[in-house]
Amino acid sequence: MPSLIDLTLEGRKVGQHGPWPRVVVDASVWTFAANELAHGRWSLLGLWGEPATVHMAIMDGQTAGIAVISLDCPNRRFPSVGRHHPPARRLERTIHDLFGLSAEDSPDVRPWLDHNRWGVRFPLGERIDALPKAAPYHFLAAEGDGLHQIPVGPVHAGIIEPGHFRFTASGETVVRLEQRLGYVHKGIDGLMTGASLERGVRLAGRTSGDSTVAYAYAFSRAAEAALDLVVPERAVFLRALLAELERLANHLGDIGAICNDASFALMHAHCGLLRESVLRAAGAAFGHRLMRDVIVAGGVARDVGNDGVEAIQAALDNIRLRFPALVELYDNTASLQDRTVDTGTLKASLASQYAAGGYVGRASGRSFDTRRALAYPPYDRLRFDVPVLNEGDVNARVWIRVREVEQSLALIDQILSQLPNGPIRKEVPLGGEVREGMAIVEGFRGDVLVWLRLRNGLIERCHMRDPSWFQWPLLEAVIENNIVADFPLCNKSFNCSYSGHDL
Repeated sequence: MPSLIDLTLEGRKVGQHGPWPRVVVDASVWTFAANELAHGRWSLLGLWGEPATVHMAIMDGQTAGIAVISLDCPNRRFPSVGRHHPPARRLERTIHDLFGLSAEDSPDVRPWLDHNRWGVRFPLGERIDALPKAAPYHFLAAEGDGLHQIPVGPVHAGIIEPGHFRFTASGETVVRLEQRLGYVHKGIDGLMTGASLERGVRLAGRTSGDSTVAYAYAFSRAAEAALDLVVPERAVFLRALLAELERLANHLGDIGAICNDASFALMHAHCGLLRESVLRAAGAAFGHRLMRDVIVAGGVARDVGNDGVEAIQAALDNIRLRFPALVELYDNTASLQDRTVDTGTLKASLASQYAAGGYVGRASGRSFDTRRALAYPPYDRLRFDVPVLNEGDVNARVWIRVREVEQSLALIDQILSQLPNGPIRKEVPLGGEVREGMAIVEGFRGDVLVWLRLRNGLIERCHMRDPSWFQWPLLEAVIENNIVADFPLCNKSFNCSYSGHDL
């Protein structure tokens, strides 16, 4: 059986692509890779397009080896990966919407991001005027006696991003859930084209607001991989500090919000207070509560002073004082456990098939964490555990978050104690040659991937993949055979990003 390394030898290697190889392959090798994904030997990390090319990032599950394979599409068609491997289907539909490239023999050719509101079709490919009217979007049919449909969204109560959920139910039991997303598509791919690195990292940090650090982190590491740029040590540790603060704040918020959807508002209130303490400390230390625009290509734009360190340590002390009692309250509240245990169970086989990252995958037995599996600095020098459970239900996803809160507290302690002196930023060389780079970092939801190409110091193409691309379809699976009233609980336990997904 050819290995991933063997596969890269089958094609034409592209120079100046770091840190992993990219090779241009033919259709037979492309299809072979799709079959390897289908058999579970490799994992799909990303699938994206250009006007006449498609790219696929893949990882060998045994060795964690990574490669990007590319296929030229002179006739604007390519063999469907989704035909063999379902996680690729929405990505293929997106490629068609943006670039007009068609996946041959795809089982699903419906539009995905394009809601016929752009005024054009294929805006990043061979643009054509959009038809004044499009056929209605067809949801998949479900047959059976006594079935009824419940449409929810795209507008939701509260401050929630838009997305449409079409339930087919038998009484109160969900038979099928189908999502329609794309309502917050903002053209990030198009805005990146021709942008400077400075503007690019700002755009990256606005792809999904609750993951602004993770996106800026991944974008900057991709640019540095392309330029073969080594970041100063102090910046390396400050970036990890920012990432762990973001993880900590989001996990605390999620734990409370999940409990709130189970009608246990007390946990929501107390977890909200702890989240607020982290955000205030982040604001004091880095000048912005969400730490936006702090990570830049070449390092960080802002250092942390003694007052900032003290604010962070005070927030950590507060969490250590109050969080254990909240965990005990969660664990000992029978009415809460009744709602979360055995609800929305994700099978380990599906988590593996979709390469589900973050708490979604780790609650269902998939131990992948880029901080450990890819060991980028400074995590290769820090001590931490990757919590994994096998139950796969809402309760397991809560407990993964609880354990990751504890790990982030310990990691921040190590980062602050080891924080080296020195510069925080290195000048970024902007040569004229074409350079490409890719990075994967661990956001609070899971692995965030960024691939980019630089030409004459500007971004020629940038693709960003949120972990939600592989988590949203799994939410459809876990709600089946649960009652409609448990959907908010399952949905919040996944907490997928709309904005990060919709690009």
